[in-house]
Amino acid sequence: MNKRNYQKELEKTLVRIKEGAEGDGARPSLFLHSCCAPCSSYVLEYLSQYFSITVFYYNPNISPEEEYEERVSEQERLIRELNEEWSGDQSRTPVRFLSGPYEPERFYQAVKGLEKEPEGGLRCTECFSLRLEEAARMAAEGGYDFFTTTLSISPLKDAERLNRIGEEMGAKYGIAYLNSDFKKKNGYRRSIELSALHHLYRQDYCGCVYSKRQRESKVL
Repeated sequence: MNKRNYQKELEKTLVRIKEGAEGDGARPSLFLHSCCAPCSSYVLEYLSQYFSITVFYYNPNISPEEEYEERVSEQERLIRELNEEWSGDQSRTPVRFLSGPYEPERFYQAVKGLEKEPEGGLRCTECFSLRLEEAARMAAEGGYDFFTTTLSISPLKDAERLNRIGEEMGAKYGIAYLNSDFKKKNGYRRSIELSALHHLYRQDYCGCVYSKRQRESKVL
């Protein structure tokens, strides 16, 4: 079986959207699950030309709560700054923000028995599923045209796994999943540049207590 190129799939979708928008001016809505401000920076710059975007911040895996609150604050700040920067740009629409509840107990229940899994293993799969299912449910409930996640921008995240889960959740809730691999086309590099431009806090671990412990063990 040929390996899917999710970046090319995304580009084909964007061409169709642009052609449709040129016909009637309509811009489809995108419910964008974001893991953090740095990862969302490039994705927002890239996709705001094609979609009316609502950023959905739902990450019950993040620990401790102070870390969670800092990431939420940085996400909101980035969106404010981008909206100000793009003010008057007719090719973009203002980005909206929706914060989900902080539910660490849901994360711990989802990964129960997988606590000793290495970073990137089965525990991460369950974590991706938890967040993408909530995004799909909320996107369907809100009547959005598409949903997707910023997670694939990380070189450490498996785009195939993320897109498979996204497609499954989209089918479950009846909402189109926007396939993507945002690390491609220098997406990750651009996110670093934008993070520097906006002075964004860039965390040094994925978010959960297990990834933090693994990062700290490598430092020692």
